[in-house]
Amino acid sequence: MSQKVIINTEKAPAAIGPYNQAIKADKTLYVSGQVPFNPETMELINSGIQDEAHQVLKNVNAILSAANYSFEDVVKVSIFLSDMGDFAAVNEVYAQYFTTNQPARECVAVKTLPRNVNIEISVIAWKV
Repeated sequence: MSQKVIINTEKAPAAIGPYNQAIKADKTLYVSGQVPFNPETMELINSGIQDEAHQVLKNVNAILSAANYSFEDVVKVSIFLSDMGDFAAVNEVYAQYFTTNQPARECVAVKTLPRNVNIEISVIAWKV
């Protein structure tokens, strides 16, 4: 029987809208787009794109962990950047988190992101 489970953790920023941090549907976990907020203070990290990318991926990791998943289980990543000039710097950070078994991915530049952040990342994870 199919089962849908809502995943939320205090170790990642609270949702800033009417959504959950993640939804687990059967064996698949859909993680909502994460932005560079410190989950303890809900303050925006804006000390450079690499620091921002690290914070976003830490937030993603907290949500994955809350659902008993890891970066190894991620099958799809969507990266949204406010400036495609940040691609190489974000890629350097990204490579530190996805060291093996890299997922499918797209990276697109967008005009603006929520709260005018520079980066947002969402992931889909799956495990047996």
